[in-house]
Amino acid sequence: MFVESSAPQSPLPLGAFAPAQSPGSSPLPSQAPQSQTKQRPTLDLSRLENSVRPAVFWITVFDSSGKLLRTQTAFFISGDGRFITTAHAIEDGVNAVAKMADGGIYNVSGILADSKTLDLAILQADVKRVPFLTLSKTANLKPGTHVGVVGSTLAGTAEAARETTISTQQPEHVEIATTLSTASTGSPILDANGEVVGVAVSGGDKATARPSKTVGSLLDRIASDAKPRWPETAQTAPTPTASPHPTPKPRLVYAPAPAFPSEVRSRPGATWSGRFRLNFNARGNVINVQVIQSTGNSVLDQSALSTLRQWKSAPGREWEATVPVTFQSR
Repeated sequence: MFVESSAPQSPLPLGAFAPAQSPGSSPLPSQAPQSQTKQRPTLDLSRLENSVRPAVFWITVFDSSGKLLRTQTAFFISGDGRFITTAHAIEDGVNAVAKMADGGIYNVSGILADSKTLDLAILQADVKRVPFLTLSKTANLKPGTHVGVVGSTLAGTAEAARETTISTQQPEHVEIATTLSTASTGSPILDANGEVVGVAVSGGDKATARPSKTVGSLLDRIASDAKPRWPETAQTAPTPTASPHPTPKPRLVYAPAPAFPSEVRSRPGATWSGRFRLNFNARGNVINVQVIQSTGNSVLDQSALSTLRQWKSAPGREWEATVPVTFQSR
């Protein structure tokens, strides 16, 4: 693996998203106090987008052979990595990663609860602290209510934040007056205070969403000691006439190159080379990275170790690989 130096990116700040209002239901600072006519609040879309974006990401789902199934929007609902997306996003999946807009990659350890009827799923990412969104407990989803939809920036301009309104209301679903792409399903629907009032579950000209209360009902199904799990892959039943088959060769499905740290200063063309041993478990996740030969620079070693821990292989069996890494300054 060959890595050249590049300009560093500023990481997004971590921490829970706090709606821009004091406890109670005070309006945003940019809004006039609620009048006696009970005027519906309008959205400060730019402020809403900037506050919400850090908690919205892409989930990339793989099947038991390591094949990419689909990529869809999701968002964190707790600081310890619990998040929500649609149930059809993870259908037939046995592995997944969460891709953040700032370049962060988190392994998804499994499903906590899902409902095909509601088309919602709650999963857990392997991360200790992330920005997250708050679910509204008093969502007003009457027709004509102004709401915002914020997708992942990884989808480009197609997922730009937009303001729309609720067009129809049913007990367990609402329609919104905007067209959404397939990649936008799983996006949060937000009120003027930045609280989640729904989750987009279908796109097209008549996009639909599940109200936040249905997410709450799904959360209530999760036991306090629940562990995230992926469905068990089908096992071949042994038979007396079974013939042996060669074990498939392990295959990498995600192998990003380490970044060249900006703090390493040297003459142009200088190189550092090292070798690292990776141990993969049967699910394709890296469980250990060991320095076999240092690059000679501790900062570069740490950059390589951090990135190699994110690598993934096709599920199947435990294995290890030795990876050469070379850094070169421009």
